[in-house]
Amino acid sequence: MAAENMERAHVYVSGQVQGVSFRDATRQQAKQLGLHGWVRNLQDGRVEAVFEGESDTVQEMVQWCESGPSSADVEDVSVEREEPSGDLTGFEVL
Repeated sequence: MAAENMERAHVYVSGQVQGVSFRDATRQQAKQLGLHGWVRNLQDGRVEAVFEGESDTVQEMVQWCESGPSSADVEDVSVEREEPSGDLTGFEVL
């Protein structure tokens, strides 16, 4: 992939997003899209994730987070764009 097409999104998802398989569904979706990164629960009830890959694919993943799996009730998605590091491989639940 060309570096100019790469993007990194640091995402915070709030709502009913813990205890509803949000992390596992995120991992499955990200792997299906070929993205690298990670996802984890935060103490305050949000889910935090980092997605790195081609810009269009990262944007598709961020849009997916706006609804998440059917068991989730997403209230808000906050996205911080960052410089791609290129050091992420695979996608994991932390």
